[in-house]
Amino acid sequence: MDVKVIEELGELEKLGDPKALEFKQEDEGKAYPTTISGDGFYGNKPQQQQQQQQQQQQQRSMPTHSKPPSSSAHANIYPIEALSPYSHKWTIKARCTSKSDIKTWHNRNGEGKLFSVNLLDDSGEIRATGFNDQCDQLYDLMQEGSVYYISSPCRVQIAKKQFSNLSNDYELTFERDTTVEKAEEQDGVPQVRFNFTPIADLQSVEKDTTIDVVGILKDIGETSQITSKTTSKPYDKRELTLVDDTGYSVRLTVWGKTAASFEVPPESVVAFKGVKVSDFGGRSLSLLSSGSMSVNPDMSEAHKLRGWYDDGGASGNFATHANVQGTVSGATGSRGDPVKTVAQVKDEQLGMSENPDYFTVKGSTQYIKQDNFCYPACLSEGCNKKVVEMDPGQWRCERCDKTHPKPEYRYILSVNVMDHTGQLWLSCFDETGRMILGHSADELMELKETDDKRVNDIFSEANCKSWIWRCKAKMDSFQEQQRYVQRYALCFYANQPQSPISSFVSSSGQLCGRVPETG
Repeated sequence: MDVKVIEELGELEKLGDPKALEFKQEDEGKAYPTTISGDGFYGNKPQQQQQQQQQQQQQRSMPTHSKPPSSSAHANIYPIEALSPYSHKWTIKARCTSKSDIKTWHNRNGEGKLFSVNLLDDSGEIRATGFNDQCDQLYDLMQEGSVYYISSPCRVQIAKKQFSNLSNDYELTFERDTTVEKAEEQDGVPQVRFNFTPIADLQSVEKDTTIDVVGILKDIGETSQITSKTTSKPYDKRELTLVDDTGYSVRLTVWGKTAASFEVPPESVVAFKGVKVSDFGGRSLSLLSSGSMSVNPDMSEAHKLRGWYDDGGASGNFATHANVQGTVSGATGSRGDPVKTVAQVKDEQLGMSENPDYFTVKGSTQYIKQDNFCYPACLSEGCNKKVVEMDPGQWRCERCDKTHPKPEYRYILSVNVMDHTGQLWLSCFDETGRMILGHSADELMELKETDDKRVNDIFSEANCKSWIWRCKAKMDSFQEQQRYVQRYALCFYANQPQSPISSFVSSSGQLCGRVPETG
């Protein structure tokens, strides 16, 4: 190779001690193989090298149970959100945010006991359960609020949502060789993680959803007992009333030891983690056994509520979700319910799928059935369950286990609604009935005793008026057979209605007046 040296740039300094390659005479006649053995393919390694790597991997991954590892030994920590049934060798560092009592069971297959904990790190939460021997070994070791290293072998499986208040799709089961060690450093792991749902938004939350909620403790009920239909065991319960700055209140039930030993003073800020949404009485909440409660927590949401309540919120009037009757989510239109005609509702077969359908219809009331237009309900706040007259002046509520001198009558109306494309039957409940008829059910029942003609007139006057109906259509069952609810018993919540259309002429005049605006 010819190399031209530019002398005017000077001689550069050498790096290191370079030497020329020496060619050995003995290599000249040496033969080299022209074929490749099986060990030379990509992915195959010589046997000796393969054995060395296997030994190194075993040394790195083999769990040690004879001596608990120190905190410094946990260099590679798995995030909780990365755990799956395909994860094998792992260690998590997590805080125990909740620990259940020891529960026992007896059945034809035997008996046993278990306990469960909720574990939290920066990435998420997961539930872990210990059975029998693991229950004995780990129950006293694991305490709420402490941080632990937990190492496999520990089974990762699909979560049983009916027993968990967490959103994780997986859960852990402690095994015989699972290592649980209390961490020396208790910092660096979150204390608890909340994802609060405002009380006003509960009507857009599906039944049986698990949520977190924070509010002012407005009212505390007395402790009562109910008997389980399945186990025949008595359970303590206590009903609380929470309010927040959305202007809504909700009834929340606590159970067992929490109900019996509840000593939180009224007007405290209370944060609940893991409450189940029920459609009983509209919308109500129930604290799960795996849930937890924090009184006056040091968090921005709690400070905001305290400031709002002390600055006049205490004197406000609070709406409830009793009018929702557990059938309508998104009644306020937060779902963006599509506007449909009656014909479209039928043609699109809304309500015939597995999930409910929500939509809005503008239509006029054509007929309201007067047969069984209301029912006698319990007077207890938030109950609304039907009561039975045992004796004159004695109305019995099985749910509340109370007897009242009289009931509160509540609407349960069947209304025929029509638009320009057709008609369909809708079912509505108390608050909607009050808007349509202009009277409470109690008033009509009293009037029915003295002036039945006036009651007929009230029903007639409610006809031929236009309303905006926000509806929910779903499949229902009757005598173990499915039926289409949108045709026979479509449940709906009517939002504050628009003014009835008094005449075609006035409505046309309003539209004509807007023609210049649109060009």
